[in-house]
Amino acid sequence: MAGELNLSNLQPAQPRKERKRVGRGLGSGKGRYSGRGIKGQKSRSGSHAMRAGFEGGQMPLHMRTAKLRGNTSKDAMPVGPFRTFTQPVNLRDLERFDLGEEVTPETLKAKGLIRSVRKDVKLLGVGELSKKLTITVHAASATARAKVEAAGGTLTLLKEPKVRKPKNMKRRPEGRTKDSSPDAAEPEAAAEAASGAADKTTEVTEGEE
Repeated sequence: MAGELNLSNLQPAQPRKERKRVGRGLGSGKGRYSGRGIKGQKSRSGSHAMRAGFEGGQMPLHMRTAKLRGNTSKDAMPVGPFRTFTQPVNLRDLERFDLGEEVTPETLKAKGLIRSVRKDVKLLGVGELSKKLTITVHAASATARAKVEAAGGTLTLLKEPKVRKPKNMKRRPEGRTKDSSPDAAEPEAAAEAASGAADKTTEVTEGEE
């Protein structure tokens, strides 16, 4: 049967074309350079698998542009523990809770206000709060705290805010003014000693007479 498929008439469905075998010398029938051109980068093996952003060895664009400093920059070094992130929650979003209900990261996630309980939650003061709630979050702004307390609620922080250290300024000890500094007191003492010596000299001169 002519249409029967067997090993004698087995062939691929599409005609196959052999790949161009380059780089095998003058005997390959492809000429001296085997289709690779004359020297250069693209005549080497692996030259067509360059990484993204490769500019031929010159300084790439991402290294020529300026970098922003700080923990909010993607180019900031070092990163990791110095890069912080909090999930913001506004006061207006807490209207979903009932009166007297407790607000925690777990209940916020249940209400769909945050995505994860593994990241810190910060309460912001956008909007108004008309209910008395017991709120427990990691951080809160001063405006949010004032509005929560004005509504009769309580706010508890899971992480105490860091106390900022004062600037390293050379401060004078308390009670000491500019005139009472040691440098300013020395000329006054010298003047008093000089006037005392002059008085004694005058007394001795009058006694001799």
